[in-house]
Amino acid sequence: MSRDDYIWSDTGLDIRVIVLGLARMADAFGNSFLIVVLPLYVASGQVTGTRFGLSVELMAGLVLALFGLISAVSQPLAGRLSDRAGRRTLFVILGLWIFAGANVSFSFVESYVGVLGIRAVQGVAASLTITAGVALVNEISAFENRGGNMGVYNSLRLVGFGAGPLVAGGVMEGGPYPVPGLAEVTLSGFDATFYLAAFAALLSAVLVQIFVEDPEETMPTRERLALRVRSASPERILDPIFALGIVTFVMSACIALLAPIEPSVNERLGQGPFLFAVEFSALIAALAVVQPLVGSASDRVGRRTFIVVGLIGLVPGTLLQGLVTTPWQMVGARLLQGVSAAAVFAPALALAGDLSRKGQSGAQLSVLTMAFGLGISFGQISAGYLIRFGFATPFAFGALLAAGTVLLVRSQVPEPSEEEAEPREAPASGATGAAG
Repeated sequence: MSRDDYIWSDTGLDIRVIVLGLARMADAFGNSFLIVVLPLYVASGQVTGTRFGLSVELMAGLVLALFGLISAVSQPLAGRLSDRAGRRTLFVILGLWIFAGANVSFSFVESYVGVLGIRAVQGVAASLTITAGVALVNEISAFENRGGNMGVYNSLRLVGFGAGPLVAGGVMEGGPYPVPGLAEVTLSGFDATFYLAAFAALLSAVLVQIFVEDPEETMPTRERLALRVRSASPERILDPIFALGIVTFVMSACIALLAPIEPSVNERLGQGPFLFAVEFSALIAALAVVQPLVGSASDRVGRRTFIVVGLIGLVPGTLLQGLVTTPWQMVGARLLQGVSAAAVFAPALALAGDLSRKGQSGAQLSVLTMAFGLGISFGQISAGYLIRFGFATPFAFGALLAAGTVLLVRSQVPEPSEEEAEPREAPASGATGAAG
């Protein structure tokens, strides 16, 4: 079947992208359970053994952060492996199966070392799914619908990610649960969430297995990898994909500044955990709603324009969070930041896809997915440190970085035409800046 046979009505969206997005929604739904459950599980007394001299709170933070760190550093290798194999769906499904098995394993682990080990395995599994999934969306898409497809894919993932913690909290409070057919056997709230998260990952794997195939254009490659820092063009200093990676890093750092300083936010605004959750979710809601719209519009207007506008909006959207004095002002600032981030992320992925080399989108797009994960970690650490210099300081720092990326995009990132964005052969093995 040709690419046009998969287009849904007049929307320009590819049905395979919708299925991939639904699969990522189910996976993100289960994965986000762990954000709520694991800190409670670590502190519950069910896990014993050495904590390496760390407090329970710090161990819980390490357990959560390890996943993102391992996933981020693994993504370039995972993307390159899927390029060489030419089997995107296989990598997506493999990652989901590993993730499901790891979720079940939490029920049997008895030590902190075991919990850390499982989180490391989950990080590797996520790197397989993330890089192959984004590359698959890129290769399924054509120039005229790539932005819309990227926006829908990311939006569905965010819907699952945002809903997961709410459901996890309800499942935790509702336990223990009787096991049908097994008298006097119950399932704790912890085990119920672990098994439900595993089921979500398996459901995702089944959806991809049944409904998604690698497009004919996806072929194994043995070409040397063309990842560059410096541009091959004398008109620019930085390679455009590397520059887009920097932009993604800064954008994700800005949206991550709020969460680590929740106590300070609640004290300043005179609020409790519920209003903080509303403020936190406002950004996710804005991202989920706006990304498909912006992505589709970028197919017609151009990617670079939206990225620049989004980065300009990110400056006040970030800075205002350090200046607000009421909860609803914070909600407004978070909505502005979410809309601005949406205008950056989907078009940036689409533009990187436009510029990627034929057979190398897995590795080249992993520059952006890795930058997103590292940016989240950097933003969280930065906020935790800079808050000592005043409440507004972390947000002023983020706004300053965002302002710098406006100049970066305008000077280092081109807007390719449709002809220039067609899949290109990788450079010869002797090309400057290539890496094996």
